[in-house]
Amino acid sequence: MKFRYAMVCSSNQNRSMEAHFLLKKQGFDVSSYGTGAHVKLPGPSLREPNVYDFGTPYKHMLDDLRRKDPELYKRNGILPMLKRNSLVKLAPQRWQENAADGSFDVVFTFEEKVFDMVVEDLHNRDHVLMKTVLIINLEVKDNHEEAAVGARHTADLCQEIEAAESWEESIDDIVTGYEKQHRRKLLYTISFY
Repeated sequence: MKFRYAMVCSSNQNRSMEAHFLLKKQGFDVSSYGTGAHVKLPGPSLREPNVYDFGTPYKHMLDDLRRKDPELYKRNGILPMLKRNSLVKLAPQRWQENAADGSFDVVFTFEEKVFDMVVEDLHNRDHVLMKTVLIINLEVKDNHEEAAVGARHTADLCQEIEAAESWEESIDDIVTGYEKQHRRKLLYTISFY
C-alpha cells in the first residue's frame, strides 16, 4: 500500500526538508511543512536571524543570503541547505495553511513541541472524513548532520510502515523495534481528518 507522508518541523526548513529530499529520492509520496509564524534561518548572531514569510521562494532566500554574506552562509551550511530545498520544491509551506485537506496517512515531526502543535491542530479541525492519520515524533537535533541521520531513520520507518499488512495493528511493534535498534524514543498517536 502506498501512503502519503508529511514532514513537519518548526520554521527553519532543515530537518523536514532533509527528510523530504531523501524520501522523494526513494520514490515516496511526500510533502513538507513548517509550523512557525515565519521561516527563520540563522543570521550573523542569535539575535539577528534571517526571517522570511512562508511562500518566499528558496531561490529568493539563496540570492538574499549570497548578497548579505556568502562566506558566512556557505560556512554554516545555509546556502547548501537552501540549494537542496530549491531542488525539492519552490518555497516553504506552513502546515496550518496547507495541510488541511486530509490527504496524509502519516505525519512525521522532529521535535516534541511541533508534534504537540500538529496533534492539537488536527484535534481542533472538523473530523469530516473520519480518516485516520498516524503522527510520529522522531526527536532530531537541528543541525545538518543530525538532520541527515533523522532523514535516514524516517525513511526506514516509512519502509516498515509500507511493508506492514496493517499499520494500525503493527505500529506498536514497528516503534518498539525501532527504539531497541536505535536507542531513541518515539512519540506517536493517531488522529483523524
